[in-house]
Amino acid sequence: MRVLIANRGEIALRLIRACHELGWEAVAVYSEVDAEQPHVLAADAAVLLGPSAPQASYLNISALLEAARRTGCEAVHPGYGFLAENASFARAVEGAGLTWMGPSPAVIELLGSKVAARRLATQVGVPVVPGTEPLAHESEARRFAQEVGYPILLKAVGGGGGKGMRVVGSDRELADAFARASAEGQAFFNDPRVYAEKLIERPRHVEVQILADRYGHVVHLGERECSLQRRHQKLLEESPSPAVSPVLREKLGAAAVAVARAASYVTAGTVEFLLAPDGSFYFLEVNTRLQVEHPVTEVVYGVDLAQWMMRLALGEELTLRQEALVPRGHALECRLYAEDPARDFAPSPGKIQVYREPSGPGVRVDSGIAEGLVVPLDYDPILAKLIVWGESRGQTLCRLRRALGEFVVLGVRTTLPLFQALSVDPRFGAGKVDTGFLPEFLRQWRESHRPLAVALAAALQTLGVGSPAEPYGHEGELSPWREAGRQRLRSRWVP
Repeated sequence: MRVLIANRGEIALRLIRACHELGWEAVAVYSEVDAEQPHVLAADAAVLLGPSAPQASYLNISALLEAARRTGCEAVHPGYGFLAENASFARAVEGAGLTWMGPSPAVIELLGSKVAARRLATQVGVPVVPGTEPLAHESEARRFAQEVGYPILLKAVGGGGGKGMRVVGSDRELADAFARASAEGQAFFNDPRVYAEKLIERPRHVEVQILADRYGHVVHLGERECSLQRRHQKLLEESPSPAVSPVLREKLGAAAVAVARAASYVTAGTVEFLLAPDGSFYFLEVNTRLQVEHPVTEVVYGVDLAQWMMRLALGEELTLRQEALVPRGHALECRLYAEDPARDFAPSPGKIQVYREPSGPGVRVDSGIAEGLVVPLDYDPILAKLIVWGESRGQTLCRLRRALGEFVVLGVRTTLPLFQALSVDPRFGAGKVDTGFLPEFLRQWRESHRPLAVALAAALQTLGVGSPAEPYGHEGELSPWREAGRQRLRSRWVP
């Protein structure tokens, strides 16, 4: 079996490794700027797609199919992002006589519409957030808001990743929010339709991993807590959720399986829910792909989700049984982005000068970068994922702090200092988080450390280290962000 991996970075490398463990060959694709990336070097063959612009490379369907044809591939795995949930790409892959390693194009289309997915969940008795059908005009959203009360949430019908989503707190905000949500829906998903939901305030965001074969077998592998988000995009995930009891886990799992069965779902997927403060839960959406955060489920349940997704796409029968799928221990995942958390997550492209990964018991790093390589501005800024496992959540937190202290990235700013501060926060340590936690944490964190940062910048200038124009220092240097929460500093790492 030879599989084309239609993606880049850490997920491409993850899938290449899965292929090799199955005894298969993997073909990588790359843009001009990615020629020396680790996923290219790890593959059995690699094909240049074109210039760095996504439309000319990783989103170029004809170039991807030609790469598969030239290298004799029999299947295509899309990873996540790019074309992973694009029904047209899935249909084109199947039309070329190749196996699409994901749910069918029809299922992607069905569940890609948030409105259609809500209808499906309602049909099988799964609770959904009170909401509307697609709205023709903002006046319809205003009538809905008058019925349920503000705040409401406007969402693009084909939205995802926080795009096409607007919180509306009053009538005067409605017109602008409706126009913006519709415009983003058109720009990102080629669909300007918008619908409205009642905003559930301070919920937790939990999701349930499912696996399904074409013979009607569907299982769930528990839940992941995904409440720590910035701009509706996840930063840190864990499994199991500190807020989910065994009884609630079974209810969430049964709801996820019911939705998957109703959609005739095959391969791996994720059913997302909102968990309200009163313990009730509501269906949110289905992600028809492998999730960024899938490793926390893998280490807690001892199941290779990437391999199972591939095997199920080829028609294998699912041999996992629900009664045997019991969580063991606890796992946390931190997404290492080339972004500056001190400056509202501004992108930080550049050359990786020094890169050192942590290791030791319970530590896994899924990385897509290497020392000396350039982080481009063209793509999602994720560099690596730090996954830590322990017998208990307490042990996992201790290992996380230790692993974060060992992780060194110089040359670009990253989200490492944010995770270092979070790891010692008592509220996070107690699992008392929701979707509103991180914005509040960031505001307090920046305010409390700004005086220290300015004082440190002055000290560094006196010593001839750093720059007064860069008061927060570079990641890995004498930066208050690096040891935030521990109130101690390390000397600069010297290669």
